[in-house]
Amino acid sequence: MTNCVRKVAAAAALAALGAALAGCGGGAGAPATGREARMGTPAASASTSGSASAPTPAPAPGSTAASPQAGAPAKPPTMAPGPNGLTPVFERAKQRTDKTVALTFDADMTSDQGPRAADGEHFDNPALISTLRTLKVPSTIFMTGRWAEEYPDQAKSIGTDPNFEIANHSYSHHAFTSPCYGLPALDGAAARADVDRAFAAFRQAGVVNTVPYFRFPGGCYDDQALRAVSTAKVTAVQWDVVSGDAFAKDPVAVAEQVLDGVKPGSVVVMHCTRSAAPVTEDAVRRIVPELRKRGYRFVKVSELIGK
Repeated sequence: MTNCVRKVAAAAALAALGAALAGCGGGAGAPATGREARMGTPAASASTSGSASAPTPAPAPGSTAASPQAGAPAKPPTMAPGPNGLTPVFERAKQRTDKTVALTFDADMTSDQGPRAADGEHFDNPALISTLRTLKVPSTIFMTGRWAEEYPDQAKSIGTDPNFEIANHSYSHHAFTSPCYGLPALDGAAARADVDRAFAAFRQAGVVNTVPYFRFPGGCYDDQALRAVSTAKVTAVQWDVVSGDAFAKDPVAVAEQVLDGVKPGSVVVMHCTRSAAPVTEDAVRRIVPELRKRGYRFVKVSELIGK
């Protein structure tokens, strides 16, 4: 593939991302400009984005704080609250000499896509999960509560596998600020309840490896959204590398876009939804060996935040 063709393919993949962020097949139209957070950039005030506070231990979602006991597993690290107690935002590791990278996968499903699933549309991607296991790639799955309800057996299988950690991607995949790729928006109280409902869906499905991290649907947030979820005691996780896998048809272009963008400490955003990201598994098979050849080690987001 010539450099010109590669650039065209990558541009097409980026253009498709906007549609995918509307719900991995559930949204419509291009985003309005001005307040969406794209490629890890906050929508409004940048006062809290990437706040470099030292990681602090936090209790697992839904649990109460307790003194650590000898032999107990370490709690996933979180970042200290931002200014005025706003939810902190993580995009890339501060330690940028260690060649580590986190592949993250959004398991998207909106609250109204049940009929489409009943008609045979696949919002899961078991082949991708199998490949990550085979290649021994620790990964962070940002799961919606609706996805966990639709695929409880898969949610439990992934969420009890030490290779994975499960983070919160909301219950409904509705926007936490507006406009955001055509997604219906939640107000503050509804947004906070949506986070809780997702964690409850994980517990109901038998997910164990849950971490106190949250990814805003569409990556869209502003200070009001950060304030709405601040009492959930989560760290918001964005990314610095867009894979372009959304609706892509060329796994080579997706792989090259990731390989061109990864730097030490990077967070890569990809998708775990066959209907909206059909070539992701193929792309991962190309990405993983090449990054390992370059000396990279794959880690979960929790390890990056802990650095």
